[in-house]
Amino acid sequence: MTKRALVLCSSTDGQTWRICERLRRMLEDAGAAVTLTMIDDAKDLAPAGFDLAVVGARIRYGRTDARVIDFARRHAATLEAMPSAYFSVNIVARKPGKDRPETNPYVGAFLRRVRWRPRRVEVFAGRLEYPRYGIFDRLVIRLIMRLTGGPTRADTVVEYTDWQRVEAFGRALCVDLAQGSGFSRSPGDGEP
Repeated sequence: MTKRALVLCSSTDGQTWRICERLRRMLEDAGAAVTLTMIDDAKDLAPAGFDLAVVGARIRYGRTDARVIDFARRHAATLEAMPSAYFSVNIVARKPGKDRPETNPYVGAFLRRVRWRPRRVEVFAGRLEYPRYGIFDRLVIRLIMRLTGGPTRADTVVEYTDWQRVEAFGRALCVDLAQGSGFSRSPGDGEP
């Protein structure tokens, strides 16, 4: 029987979507039927019909998408009872010491706001692409970068995402899916 995986994405500038696409391909290569959808389209979608649920959330101006928080709150019990994973994509994760789930402030803030404890938690640094942003976003992001020691030139494009870590996360998800409901949490897994 084909296993079913849900990959739910919150993305503004496309980097979280690219990561979700990579995970989708890996899960499909492992034989899963994957539903990849944006959080905007998931209002009536429930994880109960899936064997694995993965939620990828972007951070914008220091906040996790409220729709992701709402989804996690509404479906906490179901997500808790199945192999599930959460990952955050943010520019802060480009910095050593903030590049792990247990040390990234946005992962911690998300987990404090929801009851769901994903069995896998990860954080990936995003992509900075000033030429693509509108005037307001460019100004705000440049100010944030100035305050945090990041690049501020208006023509800067930097890929911070460690795709090898994304691949390792994807391989772990494939193992979780194969193990199904017999999945058992290792000590420390999924805890920030």
